[in-house]
Amino acid sequence: MKKLLLVIVLVGSLYAKEQTIGFAAGCFWGVEKKFESMDGVLSASSGYTGGDYDDPSYKKVLKHRFDSGKGKNHTETVRVVYDDQKVSTQKLIKTFWEMHNPTQGDRQGNDRGSNYRSALFYTTEDQRKLAIETKGTYQKLLSQEGYGNITTEVSPLKKFYPAESYHQDYLKKNPNGYCPDHSTGVKFEKKVQKIDFIKPHGGKEIVVIDADGCPFCEKFAKDVSDSYSGDIPLRTVRKDRLKGFKISSKLDATPTILLTENGKEIYAYRGYLNKKEFYKLIGTFKLGDKSEAFNVAFNQGTDGRFCKQYDKFKNTGDGVFVDILSGDILFDTKDRFKSGTGWLSFYKSVNDATIEKEDISYGMKRVEVVAAKSGIHLGHVFDDAPNGKRRFCINATVLKFIPRANIN
Repeated sequence: MKKLLLVIVLVGSLYAKEQTIGFAAGCFWGVEKKFESMDGVLSASSGYTGGDYDDPSYKKVLKHRFDSGKGKNHTETVRVVYDDQKVSTQKLIKTFWEMHNPTQGDRQGNDRGSNYRSALFYTTEDQRKLAIETKGTYQKLLSQEGYGNITTEVSPLKKFYPAESYHQDYLKKNPNGYCPDHSTGVKFEKKVQKIDFIKPHGGKEIVVIDADGCPFCEKFAKDVSDSYSGDIPLRTVRKDRLKGFKISSKLDATPTILLTENGKEIYAYRGYLNKKEFYKLIGTFKLGDKSEAFNVAFNQGTDGRFCKQYDKFKNTGDGVFVDILSGDILFDTKDRFKSGTGWLSFYKSVNDATIEKEDISYGMKRVEVVAAKSGIHLGHVFDDAPNGKRRFCINATVLKFIPRANIN
């Protein structure tokens, strides 16, 4: 039995084959990330090829991107080395066609110039045949959807010049960016199952556009959206799942955070946002950057004594006060007391819901209280409550009251 297994392993190793192919689909950062995440790909490296001059560099290819009279420029290309026993050449080439728009000539999205042209560089005759065959099939599919002619160059991979070290694994090294997404949405195999489109809710909502394999999408979900519990609905979808929305921004990058009202885009942000940046964006959307609440939350402002919101909240029944943006529970009415100061007063905040920071503004030495999740300014804490307790002096305009019976 052991001899039979050994023979099987040896025979299998004879057929295992390492192959190399080159793909150019615009900026090489996103292309590299896409292919290196695929099972069976041994390595994916960014570089330059396809030009007629030696020793290209990022500076040179950018310089020559519009100089058509100075010879053929190199493309930003990703050299993919793969095990064809684990991933087929056909799958890689089909992925290449589907991940970008091959009809745009010397550009991809907003990146313009000959170094961004679409190209496939083969190293075997089988790769060349598959490239030509799939190009013809994909052209028919694109034409059915109203796209023009494919402009992709199909050429042999001759000399490949590795790009500068800072371009290798660029998206891993720069986690606060975005993944380019220039795909047309046209697929070789149409899925049989029904696609679930999302339609606008009435009123305000947050729509996050993401994509498979996008590290910035994963980071945004982990750091921000997965823990969001605000009262403006948030949904995460692929760009081809939107239906009935009026979007003016180009959805050519992921993540893209869309803030919409009745389906119409009000604001859009392309790329990763940390919690502080995200909640400031939401604050602008929900509160308006000229409002008293926004001034308190992001400019360390202070409500007027006995303001309207304080008057509304001072006699609420049993319940909790939550962050007006994140929805996190910050204070409990069980810890509230009447201080006579004109601001909401609590003996303490909910465990781990707030952070205390030194505040030396206006020539005073105080302790500022901020919301742990959203980072918004809430007020200050003093040591002047009855019986030697602490007094959390909190601005009412940045809170929302929820009766205890309504807490999920």
